Amino acid sequence: MADTTTEQRLDSDKKPDLDLTDAQWRSSSQGVGDVQIAFVEGYIAMRDGRNPEGPALIFTPAEWRAFVLGARDGEFDLT
Repeated sequence: MADTTTEQRLDSDKKPDLDLTDAQWRSSSQGVGDVQIAFVEGYIAMRDGRNPEGPALIFTPAEWRAFVLGARDGEFDLT
């Protein structure tokens, strides 16, 4: 017997396939790298500015907040 609660939760966690054609991409004026972000339909899209035709990562506001806080805390510092 399937756990419908889990199935419903997983289904609700799916992100939409956003149309990023007219997205207004923003780049940081500080730091190294070419990461760009755009705010589209309540989500945050992130892409490699050196490869704008490549894929974009899509974050919910909660996921984006966790990512930003983790970056500020040095969670992703690979040096």
